[in-house]
Amino acid sequence: MISVLSLAQSRNEQDKLIESERKRASKAMLFNENENPNTLNYDLRYIRMELDLDPAQQFVKGKVTSHFKMLSPSSTIYFDLSNNLNVSEVKYHNQNLTYQQLSTKELKINFPASIPAATLDSLSISYSGVPDDSDDAFSSQMQNGVPILATLSEPFGAKEWWPTKQSLNDKIEKIDIKITTPSQYNVAANGVLQSETSLSGGKKLTYWKTNIPTPAYLVALGITNYVKLNDTFGTGSDAFPFVNYIYPATNNNPSEMSNIQWTKTCMAKFEEHFGPYPFRSEKYGHMQFNAGGGMEHTTMSSMGYFSKGLIAHELAHQWFGDKVTCATWNDIWLNEGFANFGEHLVYEKLLMTSSDFQNYLKNQIDYISMYPTGSVYIQDPEPSSNRIFDGRLTYAKGGFVLRMLKWKLGEQKFYNLLKAYTTAPQFANTYAKTSDFVTFVNTFTGENLTEFFNDWVYGEGYPTYTVRWKPGTTNVTFKISQTQSHNSVNYYEMPLPIKVMGANGQSTLITLDNTINNQYFTKDVGFAVTSISFDPEHQILTPNPSVIRDNSLAVEDFKNLKNQVYPNPTKAILNIKTVEQIATIEVFDAVGHKVKSYQSTKTLDLSELIAGTYIVKLNMVDSTSKSFKVIKK
Repeated sequence: MISVLSLAQSRNEQDKLIESERKRASKAMLFNENENPNTLNYDLRYIRMELDLDPAQQFVKGKVTSHFKMLSPSSTIYFDLSNNLNVSEVKYHNQNLTYQQLSTKELKINFPASIPAATLDSLSISYSGVPDDSDDAFSSQMQNGVPILATLSEPFGAKEWWPTKQSLNDKIEKIDIKITTPSQYNVAANGVLQSETSLSGGKKLTYWKTNIPTPAYLVALGITNYVKLNDTFGTGSDAFPFVNYIYPATNNNPSEMSNIQWTKTCMAKFEEHFGPYPFRSEKYGHMQFNAGGGMEHTTMSSMGYFSKGLIAHELAHQWFGDKVTCATWNDIWLNEGFANFGEHLVYEKLLMTSSDFQNYLKNQIDYISMYPTGSVYIQDPEPSSNRIFDGRLTYAKGGFVLRMLKWKLGEQKFYNLLKAYTTAPQFANTYAKTSDFVTFVNTFTGENLTEFFNDWVYGEGYPTYTVRWKPGTTNVTFKISQTQSHNSVNYYEMPLPIKVMGANGQSTLITLDNTINNQYFTKDVGFAVTSISFDPEHQILTPNPSVIRDNSLAVEDFKNLKNQVYPNPTKAILNIKTVEQIATIEVFDAVGHKVKSYQSTKTLDLSELIAGTYIVKLNMVDSTSKSFKVIKK
């Protein structure tokens, strides 16, 4: 019963988390939200946000000063800004500039002359208005009878409360956040608290500063009668701040306070597997808000509650989502799938028994395979919020892809890969696309895993296996058959784990490198096998595999099997399996023209060829040859 309840709770938490993020997306996109072409001509370097806010009011008033470098000469500059907010003044070098607020939720500003490229410049925008709270990007609510104002801008909401550059191509290097509020409230935000200053008229100025490159959607505020808890992770010279801004009621809840303290345990486990926490120079912590889930704002996650699963998810994002951020919303699995895998890690290593964790993984497989379609990568060039925050694909399947990658590489190489990924200069504190990650994996591992990602990330669905087996005296023969739930994948080439057991308690785990359908294997295990278990630790995303003992299983003539090309059809990579030594390979089109030739190799890249039928001819060292018809998709 405890196991069942634990699984139900973890799944329920994930659903609440996803829904809390999904509902915050804008209802309509006026242009491709991945990239506003009007903001591509400058680099946003520094922001000073000076706002006057009262958590009892759905209202924003203040000034945002932006420092930027033009990437090309221009006499105009654009910022993303909702039409609910009214600009009163744009100041540039002590002069007022003309501007237009456009129906596309953009602010167009006109300079008196063309601004040269590569020159640091700045301007200030004064504005006020009532932000649209229907998506909770900026929302005044109540907690325990006290007003709370909280922001959550993912994915498209930053422009609903401040003028910014929202596209996923530019991180703001430094941000000063200066918030004036009624004095009874505390303000939580990104970065390091610099000061709290009493002002006249019962007001207080709170100043936070961050020097961490941050995308607009991860800038955040929380304002209410927070209890401020200042603690540290680690000790001595290795210590860094652990800061929590929580409701008074939470401070009186022993269970939630215990979970908050557990963040230290989670941090230690993630640092062990992901590398040092990336923002040690500033802090990590939580600010409470009223959402059903959480949000990974840089250095300070916003939390609707404090379960260990949610704490782990948002903390994992600091590496995957905050330090390395998806370069388009189509690549959102690089944020959410990785954070979901962070949950896998703590469930396995910290929170669950081995049997409970296996039940959790089975629950995830059943959830992912509810439908036979759907890719982890979002193919739609302008994805909807529902698709971005698809729990089955973006979160659960994305996380399971990483589990399978860990299985293929082995734990040590996999976690070394993750550490290298977040510290690689081309990704650290900037953006990555799925294609970038695939290239990095191939380079780091020295293996060509492109087809793995083509199948599991770009392709749709999952495989279903039938495993027939026949015991020998001390060996066992297998025939592996596979069907695919969707025709976007020709074949899932995967190492398959199989546990074999004997009558006297013997057991061993063997791995079958399954690359083609109806593939035969014979393995000597040193004892008479009486039973087998396919994928006993749920390393492979496959529902309900069929395992059949078949004493009539006849091993086909291996002479007919020793020359194989796969996958066939193929989208790009063609593998060759042969026991003979290849001298050269020639590829001919349908009318007999040679279009490719290779020296001795067993991997062909046919990606440059157009779709159609080809003949692949293997010329052996012994002067024999074999030819195969190959379909290029």
